[in-house]
Amino acid sequence: MTRAVWFVGALMTLALPLGACGLQPMYAGSTGAAVTSGIAAVDVPPIPGRGGWLLRNALVERFEAAGSTTPQYRLDVRVDDALEALGVLNDDTISRERRIFRTRYQLIELATGEILLDATAGSDAGIDVVSSEYATIAAEQTALENLAKEVAQQMTTRVALALRERANEAQTASAPSE
Repeated sequence: MTRAVWFVGALMTLALPLGACGLQPMYAGSTGAAVTSGIAAVDVPPIPGRGGWLLRNALVERFEAAGSTTPQYRLDVRVDDALEALGVLNDDTISRERRIFRTRYQLIELATGEILLDATAGSDAGIDVVSSEYATIAAEQTALENLAKEVAQQMTTRVALALRERANEAQTASAPSE
């Protein structure tokens, strides 16, 4: 019994500083509704290339999860997708590749044309090149699909943070002065 009381007391003592760390839920409070409705109001125009198509689908899936509304923002995206040889054997054959997937994107408010966010996101993956050409191509495609999803998650988080910051600024500006 004393051990259990001590353990609970230790946990509570360790948990006390967490309240002051400044972390806040993204979608909670008065700015949470603005973030959710803002994400739902982001339009993603078509992005060229297979990687762009995969990225756009992943972004639309995430933004539409917040609901559907009239677009207020546009997310312009440029994709750079490259395969690079990493491991080269003595006979000049490639044994390992790296797929590099990078984006540059801007969140633009449609009403004013103001750029709310200008950022980059990216990731890369290693691919083993095997004797089967089909297996190597399948690995390259799977890597591209996974990278598009990962970069879409990074972009969605950054967009949500930008919209939360904008909502906080609007809330501060409209608050009555004391």
